[in-house]
Amino acid sequence: MRGPHNIIRLIRTGATFERTGAMRVVLDAFEAPKPLRILARTLGWPFKWLGYKGDPSMPPATRALTALGPAYVKFGQVLSTRPDVVGDDLAQQLRVLQDKLPPFSRDEAIAQVEHELGQPVSQIYSEFSEPIAAASIAQVHRARLADSGREVAVKVLRPGIERAFNKDVDAFYFAARIADLFAPGARRLKPMDVIEHFDGVVQGELDLRLESAAASEFAANTKDDEGFQLPEILWNHSARRVMTLGWADGLPLGDNAALDQAGHDRADLAQRVLSLFLRHALRDGYFHADMHQGNLKVAANGDIIAYDFGIMGHIDEYTRRVYAEILFGFIKRDYKRVAEVHFEAGYVPADRDVDEFARALRAVGEPIFGMDASHISMGRLLNYLFEVTERFGMETRTELILLQRTMVVVEGVARSLDPHINIWETARPVVEDYIKKSIGPRAVIGDLMSTAKVMGRFGPRLPALVEQALIAQTQQGDGRNRRRHPVMAMLLPGAIGVVLGIALTCAALAFS
Repeated sequence: MRGPHNIIRLIRTGATFERTGAMRVVLDAFEAPKPLRILARTLGWPFKWLGYKGDPSMPPATRALTALGPAYVKFGQVLSTRPDVVGDDLAQQLRVLQDKLPPFSRDEAIAQVEHELGQPVSQIYSEFSEPIAAASIAQVHRARLADSGREVAVKVLRPGIERAFNKDVDAFYFAARIADLFAPGARRLKPMDVIEHFDGVVQGELDLRLESAAASEFAANTKDDEGFQLPEILWNHSARRVMTLGWADGLPLGDNAALDQAGHDRADLAQRVLSLFLRHALRDGYFHADMHQGNLKVAANGDIIAYDFGIMGHIDEYTRRVYAEILFGFIKRDYKRVAEVHFEAGYVPADRDVDEFARALRAVGEPIFGMDASHISMGRLLNYLFEVTERFGMETRTELILLQRTMVVVEGVARSLDPHINIWETARPVVEDYIKKSIGPRAVIGDLMSTAKVMGRFGPRLPALVEQALIAQTQQGDGRNRRRHPVMAMLLPGAIGVVLGIALTCAALAFS
């Protein structure tokens, strides 16, 4: 129920940040101006007593977010990958949110497993450990199958997580509605759509059967990707609140000291994790959308291992082409083309000036090139990009939210491995390869073939459709002058186009 009772929830959010000391930490991390600091402290201090106390053993920001609930933890996980935005100290504090949250008891986990799988745990697993990793939605136990002795990981949802998450999101919806009503300037960001999208994504995490299906599809897409591994899903030991998958041995991607000691090349790992993400997003249109350090390991042979498939992203072919052209334009420093693509895709209102928009994009892109990544302030860059989008009336594209969020997270992971990585140079070969395959002559042939297949399916229905159109047209006449030629004039160009399309396809296939 998204009613006024959520006002208390939002006030309690600010009060919790004040009570735990996180307010000052966050304001410092974002270099908030003095007026904003004064306003935040003034509004937060009187309600400090309403805030949650949290775990005093945790750092302030982590303490506040874990006390507030799973949706807040998700937000903290994203920030933990961006030391260039929030600073090294805060990012390090927030990193425990990835897989080191307080666990629930082994007995509770066993009870859920037995309820979901319908058997005593001793009949399924010969060993079942204490929790080895705990995140916002679920925790993981190391186990061994009783029938085969195979070592596996068992993921179990937190008790009551559905209710807790829905409570958080309910307050988010209320805040978005308030912003929609009283902050007209924020409407272009579509706050309600953003929260609805976030809600839908995380609801998928609350059914582990969907996660198992996502992992299976992702594995099929990436089976030939060199240097990339996924654990196998064991369907017969998985259900809505329990998922069993093969055990993956490796070092956490966020433990730089361990990676160095094991002799792994962190610069190479940084380039590969970014390239893999782009390849999956552009080539397959289906990508791991929660690629923070807590969901990635490095095998002894150097392979990157991904797990936790609760949040997966999907983008259609057209959007992939638009995204690739924008990236390619930035890589080539062709800001005019980047601007044109934005207008062609409808991302910028048609009444704005394309040349002016191109100049604004140049101011965003140029500081990146020819500079060491460690000298670029992504915080200032993102702030300026936001100003540009506001100035030109760009609306939030909900279909790109997950892609953009994941790009931010993956870039943060890559920078944590190699602060000097050149993001654009790393992306260049992947984007260029996709451009050649999706926008060149081969792509045109593929589009024509797809069109021919559609027409082949609907071909038998065309005579009936034409007849219905003719009958409808004649019924609109006055009964004395029943003209059919306007309908034919309307249908004939389409028919000619179809015939030409099929002919061109056949010709292209003959010469390819």
